[in-house]
Amino acid sequence: MNLGMSLSTFWPQLPTFAGRFGLDWQAEQQRMQERAHQQQQNREWLIRIVGSQRQGRTCLPVCLGLQPADFAWLTSNVLPMYGRYQPLKPGRLAQVQQQSGEDLRQQLLEMREDEWLEIRNLLRRFRRGMDDLELVLADVLAAGCLGGDHLWRDLGLADRGQLSELMRTNFPDLFERNNANMKWKKFFYKQLCEEGGGYVCRAPSCQECTAYRDCFGPEA
Repeated sequence: MNLGMSLSTFWPQLPTFAGRFGLDWQAEQQRMQERAHQQQQNREWLIRIVGSQRQGRTCLPVCLGLQPADFAWLTSNVLPMYGRYQPLKPGRLAQVQQQSGEDLRQQLLEMREDEWLEIRNLLRRFRRGMDDLELVLADVLAAGCLGGDHLWRDLGLADRGQLSELMRTNFPDLFERNNANMKWKKFFYKQLCEEGGGYVCRAPSCQECTAYRDCFGPEA
């Protein structure tokens, strides 16, 4: 290929070049589109979660369950790219670190850090692998699981459907496992139970459990 070839000349020939290297151009193009759509959705969800947390409508600590440096990276370099969040000003990281250290919800999260880690690691094992924000969302969802309400409420999302779409987009294999439409927080703990973790269901099966209605059904 002539290195001086213009993009307008090269682009129509890209499928041919891809074919020479054994690449399925149409499949790769679709993957690129899916990745771009996923990244856009993830930024939208995180913008909503950050906004809800700042309005006091979540159970999340000030950094959403992230380390202060990771939260600063998120709000300085990722969300502003979408044009709907202002980057942190110089010196803001130190302020965020101080706020996190004084945040009661952060202190409560640290008291249950082992539990948070188990849920986070479960989610990370099932991530789609197309967007780094999957790692961020795994941390945030795990922090949300430590709240006392439905998970979608503790995250500040609009409804359960929005949470299910987030799961389908970022953790598709785990989403498919929840084929009985179990409440997401309950479902995560059930997965840990089945993996032999410290969260053991007392009933021999969901159908025989006296708390069946707590785990399945609508989330109003």
